[in-house]
Amino acid sequence: MTDDEPSDLIRSVSRALRVLEEVSRADRPLSVKVIARRCGLNLSTSYHLVRTLCYEGYLHRRPDGDYMIGSKVAERFHEMLEAFERPPRAAEVLRQLAAESGHTAYLAQLTDARLVVVDVAEGPRSPWLEDLQAGLETAPHATALGKALLLSLPPRIRQGILTEYGLRRFTAATPTSVEDVEEELARLRPGQVVEEYGQFREEVACAGAVVPGTQWAIGISTRGLSIPALARARLREALRDLT
Repeated sequence: MTDDEPSDLIRSVSRALRVLEEVSRADRPLSVKVIARRCGLNLSTSYHLVRTLCYEGYLHRRPDGDYMIGSKVAERFHEMLEAFERPPRAAEVLRQLAAESGHTAYLAQLTDARLVVVDVAEGPRSPWLEDLQAGLETAPHATALGKALLLSLPPRIRQGILTEYGLRRFTAATPTSVEDVEEELARLRPGQVVEEYGQFREEVACAGAVVPGTQWAIGISTRGLSIPALARARLREALRDLT
C-alpha cells in the first residue's frame, strides 16, 4: 500500500470524502462554514458538496441548517461488515464464549494492513473498549488479536504491516518499535494463544489466537492484568468449535 497521490485523482470525490470524514468525527452537527474551514475549501464548493451528499443520503440537514451523518453511511457500514466471509457459526461461537466465560469475545481479521474487528459478543466481566467494536480498525501491535495474526505471517510481511500502520503508544507498556514487537513474537510459536497485559488499555488484559486454517482470530478481554484459567480454557474450546 502507498500514500502517494494517484495521477488520476478525482478532486471532487476526494473533497466529498473529506467533508464526510470531518462531519463524522465531529462531536456535534456542523455548519457549512465550519465544514469549509476544517476541510480547507471555499464556501461555494462546500455548499455544492453538502447538498449533493444530502441528496444521496450521506449527510442529513437539520432544521437549524447544520449537518450530520446520514442514514446511507450506516447502510454502507453494515454492508461492509456483512461482506466479510466469517468462519461458519462464528457469531454463535462468540456468543457462547462470552456466555460461558463471562468475558467479551471478539472476531477480527487483518485487511489491507489494518486489524478490523468484525464481530463482538459482550460479557459482564470485561470493560467496554470503545476501540474494539464491530467495524472499527484497531492496533495490531498492542492487542492480542493483532499479535496472534501477525505471528502467523512471514517476518517481511509482518514488519511491513507494522511499519505502515505505525506503533502508537496506548500505555506505558505498549511496544513502540518493530524490534520490540519482533522480540515479543520471537518467544511465541504460530497458533499459540497470545496474551497481552496492559499494552492496549491500562488494567486490561487480552488473549487471542488464530482459528486454524483461516486468517481469522478470536479473543477475549478481562478487567485487571490477569486472564482467568477458565476464560483461557473457554477460548481454546471456541477455537476448536470454529475449526
